[in-house]
Amino acid sequence: MEVLYALSVGMLTAAGVYLLLEKRSVFVVLGLMILSYAVNLFLFAMGRLHTNKPPLADLGTQFADPLPQALVLTAIVIGFAMTAFVLVLALHGRVVSESDRVDVIEEESE
Repeated sequence: MEVLYALSVGMLTAAGVYLLLEKRSVFVVLGLMILSYAVNLFLFAMGRLHTNKPPLADLGTQFADPLPQALVLTAIVIGFAMTAFVLVLALHGRVVSESDRVDVIEEESE
């Protein structure tokens, strides 16, 4: 299960970085979202991948660490806010420059 999980995180990271390098702003936003999901999965895996284990410390048995789960929950909320902000920036950039390309430099007209 750990190998499949690691491959999933790696594929999400690769897809996110690939989309971040695109020239259109929509793909950059999608890349940021996918990359944040990959980081969330990575943080979640830091709490160990146990099934049927209690979420809190129990003396003498293995338990799932609740700290990474709390970090992932916080990261999901922050990622949602960041995605909304970046989408607004992308829409504003499209309206101002009349293009959704991220490499367009607007020349000032006098």
